[in-house]
Amino acid sequence: MRRMTEVDRTRLRESLTGNLLLLLFGCGVLAFLVAADRVNWFSIRPATGTSIAMARSTEKPTEKPAHSFQEKRTTTLAQHPRPETALHQ
Repeated sequence: MRRMTEVDRTRLRESLTGNLLLLLFGCGVLAFLVAADRVNWFSIRPATGTSIAMARSTEKPTEKPAHSFQEKRTTTLAQHPRPETALHQ
């Protein structure tokens, strides 16, 4: 195995540095293109139900609520369970 001279080491170091810088430049260009295409990724949105409710509480209320209790009353199966049928024996 031959020993590396100072010139060979310098050449190898410059080559690796250039390749690394080229890779970083390519990743930066790719990140820019993705960011330019997906602008909505960078908008701030509420993450939890509590923060959504707090954000909506600052909005002006509409004239008629979307879900009014007077409009529609629904019962669930838990409120009125079905009677058990007699099993045939």
